[in-house]
Amino acid sequence: MHLQSDAFEVLLAAMKFWIFLALAALLSFSAGAQPATAEATNLWQFKLPDHGTDCSPTLAPDGTIYLGTFEGWLLAFTPDGKVKWRFKADREIKSSPAVAADGSIYFGSRDWKFYALTPEGKLKWKFTTGAWVDASPALATDGSVYFGSWDRNFYALNPDGSLKWKFATSNLISGSPAIATDGTIYFGSHDKNFYALAPDGTLKWKFTTGAEITASPAIGADGTIYFTSTDGNCYALKPDGTKLWQLHTDGDTSSSPVLDAEGNLYLMANRVHISIAPDGKLRWRHPTEFKLDMTPVVTAAGTVYFSNPWRRLCAFDSARGTFLWGGPIQTSLLSSPVLDEQGIIHLCDGLYLYAMKPPTNAAPPARSPWPMWRANPQHTGHAQP
Repeated sequence: MHLQSDAFEVLLAAMKFWIFLALAALLSFSAGAQPATAEATNLWQFKLPDHGTDCSPTLAPDGTIYLGTFEGWLLAFTPDGKVKWRFKADREIKSSPAVAADGSIYFGSRDWKFYALTPEGKLKWKFTTGAWVDASPALATDGSVYFGSWDRNFYALNPDGSLKWKFATSNLISGSPAIATDGTIYFGSHDKNFYALAPDGTLKWKFTTGAEITASPAIGADGTIYFTSTDGNCYALKPDGTKLWQLHTDGDTSSSPVLDAEGNLYLMANRVHISIAPDGKLRWRHPTEFKLDMTPVVTAAGTVYFSNPWRRLCAFDSARGTFLWGGPIQTSLLSSPVLDEQGIIHLCDGLYLYAMKPPTNAAPPARSPWPMWRANPQHTGHAQP
């Protein structure tokens, strides 16, 4: 009995060995036939001070990177990730700054103030509002600075920091404005209205949605204005305020849309990545497991980058919506990605600032008539020439 038992155990061990070899060979063949998905290369990362940030970085024309933090620091970095200087506001900085043609930096803070700094980080002036300033500013060609505040007012400042005018809404303003080629200023408010103002601050029209508007608009080549509302819709309006179309986007939508050179839109909605054609038809959708409100960026090579709140930067083919590759992040990803002219991706995960090189097809932002302020290297809030 023992001999039979021993023989059976030997036979069983031999069978296990050959099964193991067969499985190993199969796995080896599968790995060779389907190579692992490429990932972005982390060029450098910088550990942010204190409690970090949920802002996106701003890239200036000279390569300087600007970033605000929860502790009220505005940090200036060299292109290789070294700190050039830092400026301290009295409270959190919750938005990305804008950089003017002369290098001046403009940003708001939760200390109720709006700041202007020199390229060297010295204070030029500050302007006091009635509440938090969480919205990034937009800069007009005449030097006017536009931004909204939690005090329910939309402000226009002169380049010297003096008040040009202000416009009252019925609720707070957290999204950034967009400026059309004729000088019209577009922005949304938590009062559910989308506003169009003349350069002198007078109301041209307003359009009412079903819920708060928290994101920034985009402007097409023909002047069409695109924006999202937390009522779950993406809207397209003519320059006179009449509606062209609206598309339901699977729920609460806080992402700002971006445009490519052909006028296609890309945005994030509740648990889905979406691309919409200029006529309002859905091009593709890619479900995710998480609620998303970060703004994507589209490149001149036809890749669209989305931030994923579960430690991933995701790249998709902009035409088909197919996943191309990802990039690992240290912690939960909070910021929208930003591109420089070499196609290097800059973004934050709350605790770190990253510079990442795509594995393939590194390219600058798409040269659309309205690349949107997060996709615009200068973050000036108006269309590039």
